[in-house]
Amino acid sequence: MRVLLTSFGSYGDLNPYLGLGQALQARGHRPLLAMTPAYREHVEAAGLDFHPTGPAGDVTDRQLMARIMDPMRGAEYLMRHLMMPMLQQCYDDLAEAARNIDVVVSHPLSFAAPVLCEKRDLPWADSVLAPLSFFSSDDPPLVAIPSPVVAAIHRRWPSVMRPVNRIGQWMAGRWTEPVQKLRKSVGLPRGANPMVAGQFSPHLNLALFSSVLASPQPDWPANTLVTGNIQHDAVHGRLTPEIEDFLAAGPPPVVFTLGSSAVALPAAAHFYDISAAAAHALGLRAILLVGRSTENWPTMRSGDVLTAEWAPHSELFPRAAAVVHQGGAGTLHSALASGKPMIVVPFAFDQHDNGMRVERLGVARVIYPQRYTALRVREALKALLDDSDAAERAQEVGEAVRAETGAVTASRALEQLMKGV
Repeated sequence: MRVLLTSFGSYGDLNPYLGLGQALQARGHRPLLAMTPAYREHVEAAGLDFHPTGPAGDVTDRQLMARIMDPMRGAEYLMRHLMMPMLQQCYDDLAEAARNIDVVVSHPLSFAAPVLCEKRDLPWADSVLAPLSFFSSDDPPLVAIPSPVVAAIHRRWPSVMRPVNRIGQWMAGRWTEPVQKLRKSVGLPRGANPMVAGQFSPHLNLALFSSVLASPQPDWPANTLVTGNIQHDAVHGRLTPEIEDFLAAGPPPVVFTLGSSAVALPAAAHFYDISAAAAHALGLRAILLVGRSTENWPTMRSGDVLTAEWAPHSELFPRAAAVVHQGGAGTLHSALASGKPMIVVPFAFDQHDNGMRVERLGVARVIYPQRYTALRVREALKALLDDSDAAERAQEVGEAVRAETGAVTASRALEQLMKGV
């Protein structure tokens, strides 16, 4: 098969498709990844073919990321000011990439892909990276409202979130109205809400996340398959000698990271300052993955706290005592697979819902950014590290996640799709 994979977002939106592309290639197929130009080197380093498509946002731009990840208005800004103005260009880019393609795999933000596939009558599969994307009423997601009060209400009465869920869907439909105009311009009738039913394929929908996070619900779209985790983070390289030496010099450290998107937020500096101080106060060793910005380096200096730019999560997390992270899908799955307990500090998008789900699994605690104080972090870390049940449960969940073969499962599903065609 000649398979076009298209995605947009952070490394968490890149790596699963690299893993899927490599699995397809190993099975004798020819994958082509259409993504923002900034990811060309990573795609080609993975041995895969690349085709550029917009928008070309810079995840290291702190002002841009602050607007995108604003918990109340970030989604609207992303849709109206980044995605929709580039919609026609994305359609044209994908139309060029899709020449001689047999099947397309789209991402929730690849709004042009379903339109192109319908226009050309191309077989296609939608893919999502987190349960939130289904907007299920049977398993109501914790939508991106950064409030511990809302989270507590959701925890006790999940059905209360159903009206909020519907409001979110309605707003998403307004933000993505240009997709309907694109459909009209290419001779297609008005379609369903592009963020909800309109993103899903009548042929195959791949839930590229671990089955421990969610199981299929009655109101999920037809032909949906939970593939399991696709682990791939070679984009970061290997552990540096400095990190290896630090790991060898003492007990397992607590790892603090904000992934590849939240790490660019202005609030990241506060996160790392508080994290370093809390670890030091508890007498814990810690590794802080602070990204490229020197503003994120903590003011406190200690021989037991190592500050580094990046590290491959799949290699570092299993050697940690615990992981404190933002809850993005990529980081979350690496933390789950490591078998270590975690604290989730959710900032935006699916992170709130992801945090709720791992907390429900018994492997995590959640601290909201506005409540991320030295006292709360110390208390949460001490309680987490003293909780033998959480440690045991994390190991059980880790074994289950590591046993999943998401890339192979998704590849086989695409092969079955083409057989049906």
